[in-house]
Amino acid sequence: MQKRIEVVFVSRRNSLRSVLAEACLAHLDAKRFSVRSCGQPGRLAADVHPAAVEALGSAGMALPTSTPRSWDLLARAGSHNADVVITLDPALEPLQPRWPGQPDAALWPYPDVAGANTGPDDAAHGALQVLYSLRRRLELLVNLPLVGADRSALRSDIRDMAHMR
Repeated sequence: MQKRIEVVFVSRRNSLRSVLAEACLAHLDAKRFSVRSCGQPGRLAADVHPAAVEALGSAGMALPTSTPRSWDLLARAGSHNADVVITLDPALEPLQPRWPGQPDAALWPYPDVAGANTGPDDAAHGALQVLYSLRRRLELLVNLPLVGADRSALRSDIRDMAHMR
């Protein structure tokens, strides 16, 4: 049996962007990927943002079962070693911990829909835009030759996906 590829998505509150990414990748290929999401300690939301719940529901994707969690839980020794860490908020890149196992890292910047002072309709629309953009990138990710591929080429491909529109 082939080893599942561990992917971690990081956003500030772990309530919208990273939740959408986690749910989308799990929806696309839960057999090959083990997916988690996390946020910055001290900045976590209490619950998943309602716009994320609505966006996932309209796309027919299951909401992740975990509540927002700190990256401290995933970065501690003895935790699962991630193969890839994808940060969705550029302000978090220099703040993140050292991830065990030296995973490949990429920045895919997305607007902070959950933190914007907008109404529920604007948040829902923004969440859908983020979800569909993430889906395009993640469809490419699941189609990359991840096992047995040249690691530096794979790292470049994952980083280059940040420049997609």
